[in-house]
Amino acid sequence: MLGFLKGDPKKKLQKEYEAKLQKALHAQRNGDLRTHGTLMEEAEKIYAELQKMDKELSLIHISEPTRRYAI
Repeated sequence: MLGFLKGDPKKKLQKEYEAKLQKALHAQRNGDLRTHGTLMEEAEKIYAELQKMDKELSLIHISEPTRRYAI
């Protein structure tokens, strides 16, 4: 009923992905390569999930009818 109040899960994942990349960048600059590697792995998992969401969304749009109905 109040679906418009729910946040967009894709935007949430995108923000999480960007935050992980930012943390990884800071870890790399500070010389903490182990943490950098861990954060990059986590970021890659989030990115794969984002790609999966995009693919599912594109399949939904493809399956919708595209021709106009006769009036």
